[in-house]
Amino acid sequence: MIQLSGHLERITFRNPENHYTVARFREAGTRNRVTVVGYLSGVTPGEDLRIKGIWETHPRYGQQFRIDSFDIALPASAEGIERYLASGIIKGIGEKTAARLVNHFQKNTLDILEKHPKRLSEVEGVGAATAERIARAWMDHRAIRELMRFLQAHGIHVSHGPRIFQEYGNEAIGRIESDPYGLARDIAGISFVEADTVARSLGLSSDHPERAAACIRHLIDKAISEGHVCVPENRILRQSAELFQISDQLTRSALVDLADAEEMILEPVDDSPGERVVYPKALHRAETGVAGKLAAMRCLPAEPVDITPDRITEEILQRLAIRLSDEQFEVLRQMLSHRVAVITGGPGTGKTTLIRSITIIFESLGRQVLLAAPTGRAARRLSAVTRRQAATIHKLLGYNPIEGGFEKDRDDPLEADVVIVDEASMVDTLLMYHLLQAVPLTATLILVGDMFQLPSVGPGNVLTDIIGSERIRTFELTTVFRQAAESPIIRNAHRVRRGEPLVIEPPDYPDERSEFYFFEQPDPARAAAMIVDLCQHRIPGEFHLDPRQDIQVLTPMHRGEVGTVNLNHRLQQALNPAAAAIDTPGCAFKSGDKVMHLRNNYQKEVFNGDIGIIRSIDNVRRRLTVDFDGRAVDYTYDELAELSLAYAISVHKAQGSEYPAVVVPIMTQHYILLQRNLLYTAITRGKQLVILVGTRRALTIALKNDKPRQRMTGLARRLMTQ
Repeated sequence: MIQLSGHLERITFRNPENHYTVARFREAGTRNRVTVVGYLSGVTPGEDLRIKGIWETHPRYGQQFRIDSFDIALPASAEGIERYLASGIIKGIGEKTAARLVNHFQKNTLDILEKHPKRLSEVEGVGAATAERIARAWMDHRAIRELMRFLQAHGIHVSHGPRIFQEYGNEAIGRIESDPYGLARDIAGISFVEADTVARSLGLSSDHPERAAACIRHLIDKAISEGHVCVPENRILRQSAELFQISDQLTRSALVDLADAEEMILEPVDDSPGERVVYPKALHRAETGVAGKLAAMRCLPAEPVDITPDRITEEILQRLAIRLSDEQFEVLRQMLSHRVAVITGGPGTGKTTLIRSITIIFESLGRQVLLAAPTGRAARRLSAVTRRQAATIHKLLGYNPIEGGFEKDRDDPLEADVVIVDEASMVDTLLMYHLLQAVPLTATLILVGDMFQLPSVGPGNVLTDIIGSERIRTFELTTVFRQAAESPIIRNAHRVRRGEPLVIEPPDYPDERSEFYFFEQPDPARAAAMIVDLCQHRIPGEFHLDPRQDIQVLTPMHRGEVGTVNLNHRLQQALNPAAAAIDTPGCAFKSGDKVMHLRNNYQKEVFNGDIGIIRSIDNVRRRLTVDFDGRAVDYTYDELAELSLAYAISVHKAQGSEYPAVVVPIMTQHYILLQRNLLYTAITRGKQLVILVGTRRALTIALKNDKPRQRMTGLARRLMTQ
């Protein structure tokens, strides 16, 4: 490690969440100014620092010093103290107040702040109330400084410092010393492994009961992040022993304690005597709640519907100018006699047409119909095809971002006779629970979705479990309409569903274009170059599509030559070569860039996965404006963490969306994520054109790999035994 001492001159960029900072630093005793990058919490321009790290060369920004750790050197001279306080580092002390304090206390000023804060009122213009505010601000500042030193001493990355201080305040060090495993429980982003490092550094024994409990929480959280709702007890015992050397006896004891505290639920497995599964309490309540509500709705007879087949046909012809197929008509007719039902089917089978028709018929009967989807994009698409208002499930339920709950629930249900949810495969266990709590028992619930798509990002596999239970009436559309059947995209999507090899046929005539192409390219770097060329030249030139608005690259991974990070960088250079207006770590934003919003923001009414174009950047007011489908949304520079480039996105992020053209790299380097449902989801995002770039071996691996669709849940079993 190299150590530099000097003066922090200015901060170029700081992420407000983790305090990742890019700054200019002047080395002591020289005129050398260097760029430093790293996590700097509790520091401001004007401070003297001792930093440790390494020199590195950034491909875009040149030589810079990457900070591994740092220490603040408090000034000793009166002049240095005044400059330090005048920097604004202490809330309530500006240049004038700093000058008065130092003029009065000289080089003892910091000692007075530390030990005798009441004496601040001796200074002219500083009353008792002001002195108290300054003293509190100094205590916070000191606590942050001490916390940073403590974190570095005990092996916690300083990037966690802001979140730890926000959660624990001035008592952070004491809280960590008394309960180091609380870090993993209370602070987002801190793992059990990191908390365990701190605990061992503080002297806690490896067989401490709290270590076993924290390990169980860690293993459960990891399983939930992978989509599981519960974990077999035997797996927890095995992983605790193999990964963390915790005995079975200690793990079993900790499981009992967690169950007694009602943090975890231990549930016997019906068909395996002596075996149990472990649920977090919230997911157990959600899963049992979903099963119970669906069973109750299924048992309640549907209200009789007074409508003849001829009237159904007439209403649909008159309002939609279409005639349903025999299969669609029969599904609609039977649907009217069920309180809860599922409609599923692959692309081209007419699910959207059936939603429109069901909505029309129920409305003609005087029923109030609510339409919803899991994401903003899916809700907008549903609204466009039905020409009726559709909302995200969160908006439908009145999500309160401040309190983290929903306004609509069992006590204040939705005002609806019929609730139709599209893209239901994306709904996880918790969200389905909250939705069903708000659906009146006497309403009709219709879930529409394709169970062969990727499951929800959150825990559970709700739609697949509901269908698999065979307790909820499921209508599967199997007939592919003739026009859709002629599409190579639709044909290959159905072949992927069945695990069959793709059929990629060249056009009959030289000038004729196909909808589906596969380009063999085993080298990842060359595949990336081909993808850029396709998006920049070949697709816009041959298919007359806008490279930013109409073409979407979908990739399974974030890292590597054909991951989202590298492809976004290369596509940005090719499609928007203007000079960067805002540089942030790992990403530069320019006017005209295609960007994605990364988390639900209910104040801005922008949701996770929404894609827009940067229309303007104002470096003076430090904000940029993004156009989301004709609606301008402003972001301050402190909010840039909510955005990422979107020339290339993950397949998961594309769920619920359709694009005129998609380009999909499929390489053996993606081995872990080569799944049949991932390939199927990627292909079905393309409306006019799908291009695969990669190897036939990777395609074969994906087609054969149908196992990842299996998640550990108990919903199907609960529905079968209700």
